[in-house]
Amino acid sequence: MSADKRVLILGSTGSIGTQALEIIAGREDLEVAGLAVGRDWQTAVAQAKGFSVGTIAVADQAAAAEASAGFDGNVLAGEPGVIELIGATAPDIVLNGIVGAAGLGPTIAALTQGIDVALANKESLVIGGELVTELASATGAKLLPVDSEHSALFQLVENEDRAVVDRIVLTASGGPFRGRTDLAGITVEQALDHPTWAMGGRITIDSATLMNKGFEMIEAHHLFDLPYEQIAVVVHPQSIVHSLIDLRDGATLAHLGYPDMRVPIAYALTWPERAEVPVERLDLAKVGSLDFEAPDPDTFRCLALAREAGESGGIAPCVLNAADEVAVAAFLEGKVSFIDIARVIEQTLDDIGSGPAKGFEELFAVDEASRERASEIISGLN
Repeated sequence: MSADKRVLILGSTGSIGTQALEIIAGREDLEVAGLAVGRDWQTAVAQAKGFSVGTIAVADQAAAAEASAGFDGNVLAGEPGVIELIGATAPDIVLNGIVGAAGLGPTIAALTQGIDVALANKESLVIGGELVTELASATGAKLLPVDSEHSALFQLVENEDRAVVDRIVLTASGGPFRGRTDLAGITVEQALDHPTWAMGGRITIDSATLMNKGFEMIEAHHLFDLPYEQIAVVVHPQSIVHSLIDLRDGATLAHLGYPDMRVPIAYALTWPERAEVPVERLDLAKVGSLDFEAPDPDTFRCLALAREAGESGGIAPCVLNAADEVAVAAFLEGKVSFIDIARVIEQTLDDIGSGPAKGFEELFAVDEASRERASEIISGLN
């Protein structure tokens, strides 16, 4: 059987990328069009050989030079090379699993070319949500969410008239510090010990501060075109219920399943069909009970900061994301404390201010300015 859909994977050596390749390997209707990585060119080359891929992109210039010497195919270098890869491979869908603000450019490039994007890069919508969704609407390209919560919401609202949706509810595991009211003295090792998900460093810390859930509120606002007063967060430590929607007739619909990212990845890649995914089926009797509690935005200040930035709109979410990236990196490097993360973000938001987002170039400039200011604030703390 010939492949029906060619998939370009950006971030192929990360958790999302490797699981996507696992899914594609088991399906005859999916084919890998190309691969992009940051630095790990050796793994990318091995992946390319395994899936008969002739073109890869390596964002790091030095690593790209080494890849060119070790790969028989075509190697595109630097962040411009990642963008160029989209046109060079002509995929049917781009899986954007790049971490951080670097993922926005590829999302813009794919949507501009009318190519559907399976979106695992939350920064694309956090930084440029208004402009990104307008671009997708203009070109007719689909934004298919890969985050488990947004994939769940997408499936729940897909066949509902938006007018009947009163509220959407994002669930949060609560991270390793759920229930704590004092976050002083937390170590990097403790913050990286997530109780449910195995993820990269930044997203794991964002989950510990609940900033990740704040980002997801902003994403949901743009994906589902709902005001923030219709977006709620509930802490659910078992991570069995991935999201819920309240309907105007009093019904609440929920999406449930054991935590496994292969489910939302497969749904995004095969939509509008449903793939057969070899995951454990949910056994509610085995689970026994499901717990829910309200989040604590006073202790977990990042959640409140994200909602405030989202409600402000314009450049504020861009500032939020940039400051968070810098603050989290500083925490991982031992330069600031865990509670300093929120302080740095709040001060950066205050100093940069807010205003409308007039275009992508302005957002890139705001991102750079916000990073510089956050770095200055961190230097002042030491």
